[in-house]
Amino acid sequence: MPLHILSKCRSYLSLEKQRSLMLMIRRYPTIFELFTIPTAPIPFNATKPYSQLCVRLTPAAAALATQESHLKSTMSESLSGKLQKLLMLSSHRRIVLSKLVHLAPDLGMPPNFRSKLCNHHPDKFKTVDTSYGRALELVSWDPRLAYALPAPEAKSGLIVDRPLKFKHLRLRKGLNLKRPHREFLIKFEELPSVCPYKTTAVEFVKESIKAEKRACAVVREVLGMTVEKRTLVDHLTHFRKEFGLPNKLRGMLVRHPELFYVSLKGQRDSVFLVECYDDKGALTQKDETSVIKDQLMELVIEGKRLRREWRNGGYRDDDVGNGVASQPDDVYDDVDDDYDDGLDNLFESDGDDDKDGGSDDDDDEGDYLLSPEKKQEYWSVEPADGKRDLQPW
Repeated sequence: MPLHILSKCRSYLSLEKQRSLMLMIRRYPTIFELFTIPTAPIPFNATKPYSQLCVRLTPAAAALATQESHLKSTMSESLSGKLQKLLMLSSHRRIVLSKLVHLAPDLGMPPNFRSKLCNHHPDKFKTVDTSYGRALELVSWDPRLAYALPAPEAKSGLIVDRPLKFKHLRLRKGLNLKRPHREFLIKFEELPSVCPYKTTAVEFVKESIKAEKRACAVVREVLGMTVEKRTLVDHLTHFRKEFGLPNKLRGMLVRHPELFYVSLKGQRDSVFLVECYDDKGALTQKDETSVIKDQLMELVIEGKRLRREWRNGGYRDDDVGNGVASQPDDVYDDVDDDYDDGLDNLFESDGDDDKDGGSDDDDDEGDYLLSPEKKQEYWSVEPADGKRDLQPW
């Protein structure tokens, strides 16, 4: 894609106007590569044609994009099963689409799931008009999906396998609870399991321990369907009426640390399904889409290493054969690297990797992409005869 066309997509890419598009592209040499294509002479009486700067994916990034596209095309059946299970969990077998949009990204659904996914499975669900707006309604009940997640395995950690003299509650390391809270969780664990697909919230007394047992089972089912086994607490509050969840939903999640972990990091709280994470905080079983995201992040980290080597003059030519684009040094000479992608604090770097000097030339460079008629020098070509051509590309 030509850069002057890509610059018109700033709002779609959520790029600030004061940030340079060139800086963002060259910050990821393992994801994007720059190249030029010849254009017609402008004006028409010019004797020398100009070249147009374009950007494309590197072979490694293009392979990941193809793999992700193929995966999304084969996930239609599993995603429709998730929607069907959500409708089976709801009290009226109906969910308003405006609420479902909040949870759809966490479930791994594409942005156009309302127009494609919902319409491609008329045997499972359909869209209807309600007083609250368009809603998704269940058409057929699938008994194969009406089974709750199996109970998490309780590991006692004892050398001798024998009945405990006192009741034991398995909790995360470093989590200490007061005795009344611990006794409540032991009593809660002794209650018979409740299948949220075969029961409704109206069958239990409101705010009773049995109603809380079912509410925890519903939240556990929803988190089990998400890609990363987590979501925002605010997303769950949208479904209080549909799933029969209590009004004080966050308090219920915090009250059960053996099932959920509520993170206070960020502007909004997130809830995690504890049984799907190990002691180090990593997912025990990753989704296929998460694996592709991890591979993309590995390319980003590799790009940081390459940029550090380019800056220190230690670039290796064999990196080109590994699917990494070969970026000429003179493309980057006149542009300062002060674009912050938020990754510098996430990954450790050696030396002066992130000590890039700032400059006030970013706005000028960004204006050039928007106004091609301005003549500025960003790189120059060194011909074989040794004479330097300073004509702008």
